[in-house]
Amino acid sequence: MPDSPASALRQLSPAEAAELLGVSVDEVMALVDAAQLRGIRVGSPARWRIEAASLEQYIADRAEEARRMALWRQANEASFPELWGTGPVRHGD
Repeated sequence: MPDSPASALRQLSPAEAAELLGVSVDEVMALVDAAQLRGIRVGSPARWRIEAASLEQYIADRAEEARRMALWRQANEASFPELWGTGPVRHGD
């Protein structure tokens, strides 16, 4: 979504947000209830709208979390044979 003043004000229906995230509408509403997405009720009858900027930030946060978890897993799986005495010892001198 482009960075423009209009995009900061853009509101999505829960169904549109669900489609972008690849989840159900109920899951989107659960994210709103958990304050992970910003949503408001507008109109008469009141309907939920999700802030597009909130959705973009949520996606960016999940991507960063996935990146950090991948690095953490990679560090945990690293093998240090010189520490365990099963490989050549490298000297930094």
